[in-house]
Amino acid sequence: MTAQPVLDFHVRLAPRPGAAARLLAALDGCGVARAVVCAGGTIDLDTLARQLVDGGHVETDADNDAVLAACAGTNGGTPANEGVAGGGNRLVPFWFGNPHRPPGAYRERAAEFRGLEVSPAVHGVALTDPRVAALVRVAADSGHPVYTVCLARPGAGVADLVTLARRFPGTDFVLGHSGIGNIDFHALALIRDVPNIALETSGGYTCVAEAAIDRLGAERVVFGSEYPLQHPAVELAKFTAIGTPPAQWRQIAWENAHRLLGEEKP
Repeated sequence: MTAQPVLDFHVRLAPRPGAAARLLAALDGCGVARAVVCAGGTIDLDTLARQLVDGGHVETDADNDAVLAACAGTNGGTPANEGVAGGGNRLVPFWFGNPHRPPGAYRERAAEFRGLEVSPAVHGVALTDPRVAALVRVAADSGHPVYTVCLARPGAGVADLVTLARRFPGTDFVLGHSGIGNIDFHALALIRDVPNIALETSGGYTCVAEAAIDRLGAERVVFGSEYPLQHPAVELAKFTAIGTPPAQWRQIAWENAHRLLGEEKP
């Protein structure tokens, strides 16, 4: 599935020595040309796993500066919003918003980043909370897409994302990890009539990826891996397994992501 360029719409970069080099090696090994990068290491995985089941949150700030520095270093020091015509920079930085903080820092730095992530799983703030809406307002004003992962709990479900997306109809949202769990056909039904929500496919079963293409259309599906928690090769294999036609694969792997980023597709 890598005969044509691929943009991985969701990888993470922890502020650890050698993390950027390892990321680039993984991308190179799979033929992935570009990636959207958000901060990792905000929460240890044992705590995250417990919070996914039992609830809870951390108030830790993500290291957005480390992401920006790594992206700029990889891109030869070029600012994230000044990529080459039609292709853009290889690593594309997103701001990992912390709803426990006022949105002013994001607003002040928005021009340095290309999108926003909010995570009820990490920070424990519902998508229905005014603090999340305040961050999304900055994204809307900045022309940024919003990436989020939903949970099976009040205020953080896919239906709550639908409500948020309808409140900001001019902003693009990306539902990560194929919805909630591995086999969330219900998420596809909930977002089907909300055109400003796309589905990112990491983590979900092949049957969900195939159904998303069929029910939403390939133009609303984007490839992502959640590296380093999942290797890009595993996620690429899903689309090989379902025999995605080349024209649809180009949309999923390349064209849709560039549209979400506001870039002319190469």
